[in-house]
Amino acid sequence: MPLSLPPVVVALPQAKPPLQCWGFLFNSIVCFTDLKKMSYIASLKELINTLTQSKDLLVEMFEKRKSFLYKYDDAAELLSEDKIEVLISKHILQRNGPYIEIDDQYQQFFEQMLEVNEEINTSYIHENIQQVKQHINFYLQEKNEHRRYTYLKQIKAVLRKIGRITLRNIIDLNRNIENAFKTEPNYSIKIARLETFDEKRRAVYLLIEQTDRLAGDEEITFFTTALDEELKQVVTQLRGQLTESRHNLIETQKQIIEYLNQVKHQSRIQEKIKQVKYLKDQFELKAKTNITRLLQQSNVVLFESRPTYPLKLSLDYLQSDEGNENIKKVAAKLQQHKRPAQLVAESIASKDMLPQTEEEIFIDLEEIKRGFAASSHHLHNYIMQYKYPREVSYEEKITIFCQMVSMYEQELNIKDIFQTDEQVEYAMVVAK
Repeated sequence: MPLSLPPVVVALPQAKPPLQCWGFLFNSIVCFTDLKKMSYIASLKELINTLTQSKDLLVEMFEKRKSFLYKYDDAAELLSEDKIEVLISKHILQRNGPYIEIDDQYQQFFEQMLEVNEEINTSYIHENIQQVKQHINFYLQEKNEHRRYTYLKQIKAVLRKIGRITLRNIIDLNRNIENAFKTEPNYSIKIARLETFDEKRRAVYLLIEQTDRLAGDEEITFFTTALDEELKQVVTQLRGQLTESRHNLIETQKQIIEYLNQVKHQSRIQEKIKQVKYLKDQFELKAKTNITRLLQQSNVVLFESRPTYPLKLSLDYLQSDEGNENIKKVAAKLQQHKRPAQLVAESIASKDMLPQTEEEIFIDLEEIKRGFAASSHHLHNYIMQYKYPREVSYEEKITIFCQMVSMYEQELNIKDIFQTDEQVEYAMVVAK
């Protein structure tokens, strides 16, 4: 039986509602209006069209994402305000007062596709490894051949992705190590960042070993039963990428150790210089140190070369104004004042200066086309029997046939009938 409920009587107040009720109603209307203004991407076609219409602004903002905050008024000079509001409503851009910026998910997508991202995402590789294990379990338990093939296809795609992401993470790791060493002015922060990158290097190496075990002995049952030609190629390519990644990580480890040694050496020298300067300013250098005895024992040769530590300058620094000025200074020092003696060429013989002519008989394709249009032969037969102004080989005649079909395709009728002349197979071509 249906459940019957007693009628509910709601008593409406006759007096005016309090001010708080009107405020609550107004806020509700405003929130509902804001929700109506929010719009979302409904399809991939809409997303591509939206990005294409605003490509100039997005390129400008992405290139200057680290240099300065982009103002809304500057964006309005490249794109109309209506289109900017559409980008904001679709969460492609974010507005923060007078400034706008690209949304995080789109910026991360652009950085990943252009391989300029700075984050080393080892968890993403781990998630893909777990996904492969899960699909392998599903494949071994599934009895339906169609669904088994679906799981196998997903496993191949994830294995390709793991190798590609691993190599890209190592490239990003090396770039971040270079930037941290060359651009970070604080020695303690520089050491901490390099040690953090070393930990990420070890994490990437452990994931490489885990992936190698997964494609080897750990899931030997799957790779034995489900091994087909494509999967074999995917596994072979993955093993090659893992081997390349191991070699790159060895070089990365050497680079980190070298950078850490240089930074710690420079840091110790800097601290000692600060202490010496402090004692000198306090006139306590001779009293509290043994500098006098060390200077007497030192036998430093005046013109002895000092040990140098080569430092590769970053591309960002070299492209800056300061880097450009330093390049000009180095080039000026290396420039030689004496110009090298120019070699004088030998005099040209008089016989080489005499005019020489070379004749070549040209085959006019336009004339061949007019003659073919007036004949009743098909094109291959006509070209083979045509009287040329010079001797033409069989290969040249076949070339002329192809040139005629390519140049005058609109004026010819190419049929789906093929014949052979004991050497090549050709299509029947007649004049329209």
